[in-house]
Amino acid sequence: MAAKVTPAVNAAKAAGVAHRLMEYEYDPSADAIGLHAAAAMGLDPAVVYKTLIVQLEPKALACVVIPVAAKLDLKALAAAAGAKKADLADPALAERTTGYMVGGISPLGQRKALPTFIDSSAEALPEIVVNGGRRGLQIALAPADLARATRAVVRRIVVQ
Repeated sequence: MAAKVTPAVNAAKAAGVAHRLMEYEYDPSADAIGLHAAAAMGLDPAVVYKTLIVQLEPKALACVVIPVAAKLDLKALAAAAGAKKADLADPALAERTTGYMVGGISPLGQRKALPTFIDSSAEALPEIVVNGGRRGLQIALAPADLARATRAVVRRIVVQ
């Protein structure tokens, strides 16, 4: 496996966030990368969260953290962000903005800190697992610590 030092890991350390690193064999051909990650690590998908970069209208990007098996509610996100509408961002724009490759985008340590939204389902869990800043690396941490480190807004933003 590759090095375990990424901007995300460094950001977690700098924020004083207790965390554990977890690795798995990344499969670029997997249909659902987050579900594949959960299975590869032997974790319940309910504790593994994916990071999405979204385009908010007018002209702003945001970072969204939701369970890997969930579908983002774009209207709920737009309302939470005070935007007219929301849609998934272009992958190339997401990579340029965050400094991470798609499949390895972390809510932590992004090149440009984006407004972050975490689905409220995380609040019921003692620990969630998010991307660690490269494909095949995950960070397990308390949801409240992630919210604090990213200055996130916690709201219900998945389709019910």
